[in-house]
Amino acid sequence: MAFREVTLLEVKEVLLLWLRRRGKRAIARTVGLSRNTVRSYLDGAAECGLVPDAGESALTEEKLAEVLLHLKRRPRRSRRASWQTCEAQREFVEKGLDSGLKLTKVRKLLVRRGVDVPYPTLHRFAVSELGFGRSSLTVPVADCDAGEELQVDTGWMGYLEPDECVSRRRFRAWIFTAVRSRHRLVYPCFRETTQTAIEACEAAWEFFGGVFRVLIPDNTKTIVQVYDPLEPIINATFREYAQKRGFEIDPTRRHSPRDKGRVERAVRTTRDDCFAGEHLQDIEAAHRCARTWCLQDYGMRRHTRTQRLPLEHFEAEEKSALLPAPSAPYDIPHWGDPKIGRDQHGQVLRALYSVPAEFEGRRLVGRKLRARADRTLVRLYLDTILVKTHPRQPPGGRSTDPADFPADKIAYANRDGEFLRLQAWQHGEAVGRFAGTLLNGPLPWTRMRRVYSLLGLCKRYGSERVEQACTVALNAQMVDVCRLARMLEQPRPGTEAAPVPHLAKVIPLARYLRPKDQYALPPATSRSNEKEEP
Repeated sequence: MAFREVTLLEVKEVLLLWLRRRGKRAIARTVGLSRNTVRSYLDGAAECGLVPDAGESALTEEKLAEVLLHLKRRPRRSRRASWQTCEAQREFVEKGLDSGLKLTKVRKLLVRRGVDVPYPTLHRFAVSELGFGRSSLTVPVADCDAGEELQVDTGWMGYLEPDECVSRRRFRAWIFTAVRSRHRLVYPCFRETTQTAIEACEAAWEFFGGVFRVLIPDNTKTIVQVYDPLEPIINATFREYAQKRGFEIDPTRRHSPRDKGRVERAVRTTRDDCFAGEHLQDIEAAHRCARTWCLQDYGMRRHTRTQRLPLEHFEAEEKSALLPAPSAPYDIPHWGDPKIGRDQHGQVLRALYSVPAEFEGRRLVGRKLRARADRTLVRLYLDTILVKTHPRQPPGGRSTDPADFPADKIAYANRDGEFLRLQAWQHGEAVGRFAGTLLNGPLPWTRMRRVYSLLGLCKRYGSERVEQACTVALNAQMVDVCRLARMLEQPRPGTEAAPVPHLAKVIPLARYLRPKDQYALPPATSRSNEKEEP
């Protein structure tokens, strides 16, 4: 038999009819209650000092509240044996629920212990005595001032129509909701990345006509790099974007959807009301559908909490309080940590950029630097100090500053024969002409090692002597570095090698200077005789 709850008005009607001197049978028939129920209410009213002769004026609101409270405090009927069994197993049930077990599993464990309790009784006991199924009390957070907070969430929305490859691509959306007016923007995209997050924010500032002062996201890795309830580490790219646009980031706590309750349940509503049943060919069609829904459907639908139209509410109170909207599109940078190789280059977005071998007394080769790349420039930092700036290169490109390398090494790396020619001229005219002759002709970089060898001869034998040898070689039309080296190895004309002085032989001294008889031992007989003498 189903349980029927008697309302406040029905109890009041019973008491009024009783004060009008109506019988219990008539009262039960009029109100539709049993005579036993009517009798219990009348007995409770009599216990509170209410009598039929007092008249209807005696039933005031205060007296009615006193009677109802007295009826609530009246002793209940005795529990059955199954309830007493639950009382005996209170500690076991409470321990199982505290450890995270479901109530059905707790009942199975009770049966294994030989305790068979009906599940409805166990459920009523857990709810009334142990607080099972009761959520914690919450205090509603007051709405912020106009233009202060904007909550954002993401979720999967649906699929696009099949393309030429007969495949349906799934898409998601960033959902922005103004806390005060509940006005909303939906921005569809394919992937949840930092770049799409910035693109969605840019679309939001254009849609709302300004920038909100605080953005409240969840702990998505595209925005929050390291979670912390007090000091979370924000993604460097998004942090720089927030500084550029002038808003603060206040992430929610982990597993705390109530921290952004204005937008938490909007994912399902947006998916079912905006995109469900729509035939969208591409992501641009999804953008048009979402914008139309935000302005004409959701924006013009009366909100159940504010009882105002979100679009009109936003334009009346919040739009004028926003920060100015950006006038130019944002250049989304890329942050990375390239490692500098032995060639003094670091890779940023699949392109190579050079740095000096040392910077402020610190060696950079083998060290990781901080890199920031935008559309035009790439900046490399050592900690917080700018080391190098390069123009942005496409993937596979290379930007090398010759000033970062020693002049002799960069010349060979860049196949700069003119640099070697100028170095040879510094040692003399003939040396310069000899080097120029070596480099003349097609493919000059294939003969750069010969010029390096010529410069090495200048360091070994001196510029003056090599100058003379080059003059002789050029007059004889001989351009061969190896033969030039053999010419320099020979002594100069008119000079003879110095005679080697004759060294007298020195007889080495003997190892021992004392005569050998001082080291000879006496015969054994003589040693024994010496011992026998007294």
